[in-house]
Amino acid sequence: MKKIGFSQLVIFAAVLGMLGCTNPQRPPAIVAASSINAPASTPFQIQTGDELDIKFFYNPELNETVTVRPDGFISLQLVDEVKAAGLQPKELDDLLTRLYAVELKKPVITVIIRSFTGQRVYVGGEVTTQGLITIPGRISALQAVMQAGGFRVTAQPSETLVIRKGPDRRPIPIQVDLDAVINGGEGAADFMLQPEDVVYVPKSPIAKANQFVNQYIENLLLFRGVTFGFVYDVD
Repeated sequence: MKKIGFSQLVIFAAVLGMLGCTNPQRPPAIVAASSINAPASTPFQIQTGDELDIKFFYNPELNETVTVRPDGFISLQLVDEVKAAGLQPKELDDLLTRLYAVELKKPVITVIIRSFTGQRVYVGGEVTTQGLITIPGRISALQAVMQAGGFRVTAQPSETLVIRKGPDRRPIPIQVDLDAVINGGEGAADFMLQPEDVVYVPKSPIAKANQFVNQYIENLLLFRGVTFGFVYDVD
């Protein structure tokens, strides 16, 4: 596994701060992308912002089109508030059938996903446009960067980090060498993302040096319009 430098740990600590981690001073160990198992495909789950059609076979007057609220609930006739977010469509179908069985003689209900918000990942650092990206399906780290407008000239793709939430909701930093992916290095494979992953592309060492010069030397008032009067004798 490639050795992780101090500067990369500092970058990761900054990313944790952006994510709201309570103790960014002691980030968890960074792991190699090759040690992470490929994400297994999971059934679709309803989430906030999804638009649902609720169809009643014998009671069409109760048909509704509803949007899952930010709190995960939907409001329906007769049964009022129902938690929909996190359920599969069939699970919500079964839940509504049980709830409406109290009010209707023989409810036959179908839940149809009319539109969905899609899963999202965040791309930040040295990319053209930082921010959230909606992914309709599976997407790789490099594809996410390309959707964010690609790398800036100051980027260091070989030190890209993917921050993923672990089983205990704690962040897991994963090192991904996107430079090897771009150049087709031996054994290089792009890294597949999961919803809520964060892709962070750090600055290259030369970009950091240039930034230091710009911030701490060129922009100092001492060096603006000032000459030191050095004289060189040329024999």
